[in-house]
Amino acid sequence: VTLVGVINADTALHFPDFRASERTFGLVTQVAGRSGRGEKGGRVLVQTFSPDHQAIEAAKHHDYAKFAAFEMPLRQQFNYPPFGSLARVVIRSESKVQAENMSANLADAIKDVASQQKAPINVLGPAPATVEKLRGKYRYHILISASQSLLIQPVLKTVQDSVKRVDGVQWIIDIDPQDML
Repeated sequence: VTLVGVINADTALHFPDFRASERTFGLVTQVAGRSGRGEKGGRVLVQTFSPDHQAIEAAKHHDYAKFAAFEMPLRQQFNYPPFGSLARVVIRSESKVQAENMSANLADAIKDVASQQKAPINVLGPAPATVEKLRGKYRYHILISASQSLLIQPVLKTVQDSVKRVDGVQWIIDIDPQDML
């Protein structure tokens, strides 16, 4: 391959996911690595609205160390993996009102149980999921962060056992989610 083009390289960069920079860096680096392996050499063209973003800059030079030096302090600051643990609760229902109400109830229950158990966790949300409606169901989510998953799991187990299920509303717990969409 002598020419590789990456169109809108920063589309994924601005997703509401703490791994967005990592995914962008990996994608641009991997695609660019396909170019120029033969005798003819190669070129890589990257289209971006964020040419000065650290992920794009580091990918431009295939510089993982530079990317990690930028990314790791941010993750540590917010207790994101690998420095902490996350859990995501996704609530879905055909009724937006039911999904919204259940997500509020679950967030309150998580905060109450964490307080009772003196669990040092942070609860973000509830909020509409990035893809708010999927396959005819409205989706809300709650993010829980802590320094380790052992602090989150007992709280969520208690909530799971104590919160009454509502017909037409589903909710799932994802420990250390790989995708926040």
